[in-house]
Amino acid sequence: MTAAESQMLREIREIPEAVARLLDRSGPAIAAAAAGGRALDPAFVATVARGSSDHAATYLKYVCEIVLGLPVASIGPSVASIYRAPLRLSGGLCLVISQSGRSPDIVEMARAARAGGAMTIALTNDPASPLAQAVEGVIGLAAGPELSVAATKTFVTSAVAALLLVAEWAGDAPLLAAVRALPDALDRAGRADWGGLAERLAEAPSLFTLGRGPGFAMSGEAALKFKETCRIHAENYSSAEVLHGPVSIVDRGFPVLAFAAADAAEDSLVAVADELAGKGAEVFATSGRVRTARSLPRVRTGHPLTDPIALIVSFYAMVEAVARARGIDPDRPRHLRKVTETL
Repeated sequence: MTAAESQMLREIREIPEAVARLLDRSGPAIAAAAAGGRALDPAFVATVARGSSDHAATYLKYVCEIVLGLPVASIGPSVASIYRAPLRLSGGLCLVISQSGRSPDIVEMARAARAGGAMTIALTNDPASPLAQAVEGVIGLAAGPELSVAATKTFVTSAVAALLLVAEWAGDAPLLAAVRALPDALDRAGRADWGGLAERLAEAPSLFTLGRGPGFAMSGEAALKFKETCRIHAENYSSAEVLHGPVSIVDRGFPVLAFAAADAAEDSLVAVADELAGKGAEVFATSGRVRTARSLPRVRTGHPLTDPIALIVSFYAMVEAVARARGIDPDRPRHLRKVTETL
């Protein structure tokens, strides 16, 4: 460790250990929640979250729909906290994700979901938080203290906890094996060299991030981190949407970062990445299949649903370097604090 290292970088390096700890300590709680889900056999799943936690919820959405065939919808916390509108959620499962478990609107929505008849489960890094007291089941993220304002460990452990919940629910042996092998894969992912992209973005004013399916959740998280830690205006799009209008602002040298997992969406995402590069954009993609775009190093995990988690870890290490190259302290983003308490 050197004096130049940020707290954010130290916490990124702790991700593999944090995931191993989650699997060890929270495995029983996740298995119990999965058993409860199977017994309930809900017609739908609802999620409640904000910020990075909402990107983890988007990842859960795709995983749940792909593996379990269960539709997932996000509920805006203001429905309960501001509008005081009761929701009819009987027979449904509501998953609430919050690293702190302390934002009043998230807690209020969890209470309202439970009152509306949903089975409520929280994923939080603080099992003693107000959120944990408001729900029926709690899955602790076991990430350890996260002091940097930018969430990294807690985002990854939220995503892993959600994935393991679905894998246990489905009894999916290959997916369970891939999840249990994640600590080693994430250690390798954190050492992937994205220096060429970091150098390109050191002075960039804006960019697009792209994803598809579970990778779209990671491209959304990346866009947030560019804004939060680097003061770069980043817009996130599905690769299926970016050519429907947003492409109009792409000119020569416009940077694009495409998150491609080794899944059924890789070929279509790569085709869009190459098309944007053909229009003059400077496109970086996490795939070896690109022809015109630039290929980034990536760690493949042996399963299409765990690949996106490795990609975001590689991204975190890169974006922290971009922030420092721009003279910004990634631990203390302007106008932000660790816990945002919205009503």
